[in-house]
Amino acid sequence: MIISIPSILLSLGGKCLLSCALVFLQWNHICKSFLGVFSVSLAVVDTILTLFVTTLHMHADGYVFLLGLKLTRYHVCLLVQILGQMCNALQCPVVVVAGLDHFLRVTQRLQPATGRTRFIVCLFMTGLLWYLAALYVFLQSDFIPVMEGVYHTQIHQCWIIHTTQILQVSMFLLLTLCCAALHAGCSTRFLKNPPLKDRSTDRSRAHSRRDVVHQAIHIFLKTWAPFLLFLAMMLLLPVGLPAYLGLNIAWLCFLNSLLIAVVLCAVCPVSQVSQGLAAVPPDSFCEWTFQCIVSVS
Repeated sequence: MIISIPSILLSLGGKCLLSCALVFLQWNHICKSFLGVFSVSLAVVDTILTLFVTTLHMHADGYVFLLGLKLTRYHVCLLVQILGQMCNALQCPVVVVAGLDHFLRVTQRLQPATGRTRFIVCLFMTGLLWYLAALYVFLQSDFIPVMEGVYHTQIHQCWIIHTTQILQVSMFLLLTLCCAALHAGCSTRFLKNPPLKDRSTDRSRAHSRRDVVHQAIHIFLKTWAPFLLFLAMMLLLPVGLPAYLGLNIAWLCFLNSLLIAVVLCAVCPVSQVSQGLAAVPPDSFCEWTFQCIVSVS
């Protein structure tokens, strides 16, 4: 798709304002999870890029010198295209690492780490993902910049790739959530035939699991139903979302809540939930509190 440079700058500016607002809203706990640390890094990258390309575009001569390099409006388009490619490259790795982080936290498979240790690990993974994404874009992908064949002062629009990965990731995770819900709902029908003294215990465990799953889905939908409608509307658009906007903090907040719901439904730690001991990852939008869960050991 072709987008004018002023429109690109306005959209980048809006993205930065939204990112700063969401980071400020979650500041008390944003560095306690991988997605939080990655969100801060994304906000920093977006802000630096926006300030740089805005300065470059608004300069009276149409170019600036930086570290001995002459940068023109060609580089505005180039940098935005590179950012779009990196956002596409980061989508799936971010989902995988965040899902693993949530799974380990909910299941408590590892020894509880101190806040500083967890932050260092998340910071290391964030830097590693950005580094690998840059290597992929510059060395392994088939990325070829598309520029207009005119003088740099006459460039007023850029060719921008679009992305559908947000829809693909959302559909995959929502299908996973639905499968977990169906499994929990049908679990009472497919109980094996244990001895009579154990049958009531197994049935109670199945009902408790189903209650956890239903409450988790209800908590998620109560908060994010409008965003799901927005994603559904995007399916009807003739063109996709510009790639440089595809990875944003609003999407990461939605992804955080969705991954928490998926992990809770898949793992379903009934005993921890019933005692209020479930280690649910930080979430500024959903209040993951469960009621009337019968603990079955």
